[in-house]
Amino acid sequence: MLTLKREENLLSATIYVDLNFQVLGNILPADHGYGLYAALTHWNPIIHDLEGLSIQTIAGIPDKQGKIYLTERSRFRIRLPHDQVPLVYGLAGKTLTIGKHTIRLGIPQIYLLQPASKLRSRLVVIKGYQEPKIFLEAVQRQLEKLRINGIVAISTANSKPDRKTIKIKRFTVVGFGLEMSNLSDEDSLLLQEVGLGGKRRMGCGVFVPCQEGL
Repeated sequence: MLTLKREENLLSATIYVDLNFQVLGNILPADHGYGLYAALTHWNPIIHDLEGLSIQTIAGIPDKQGKIYLTERSRFRIRLPHDQVPLVYGLAGKTLTIGKHTIRLGIPQIYLLQPASKLRSRLVVIKGYQEPKIFLEAVQRQLEKLRINGIVAISTANSKPDRKTIKIKRFTVVGFGLEMSNLSDEDSLLLQEVGLGGKRRMGCGVFVPCQEGL
């Protein structure tokens, strides 16, 4: 029997995919979400206007001094509706400048989103909610609006809430790592498609199965 959410999803017929680009380069700022988005929109301003697009930041080995070292496993991922793939596929082979550093993108692999009962986001930001308790309450309200059921918790680091920041121009935005568990397949896919909070084009609020790196 179809649920209301599934019926709505079938009517919209929107299929989301991840484009997974190999990243060739040496070093990036650890906080590069805004710089990466700026480089992408410089390459093609249409990225500003694409509906449903989210961007994951690039993983690497942190030097604990504000930079990461890229490895052969470093990847750049864009999530978007499948019919928008031709608009960003041209990033293959392109060189992007992020701050003082440059990277080159390989040919992407394309993956359909897969459901998982447990998801996590490296950083979720909700404007006006910078303390753990009220932040979690705001998250619950967003989940209720989406009709997503599951157990939500702030990630921990050294037994404390995993508080993170992202710098956007002159401003520092505060958020938290977040984990969702006990998700149905339907809710898992929906959460991966729409995310939570803001700044999803800068690496925030994007959820992946817990076994994946961010």
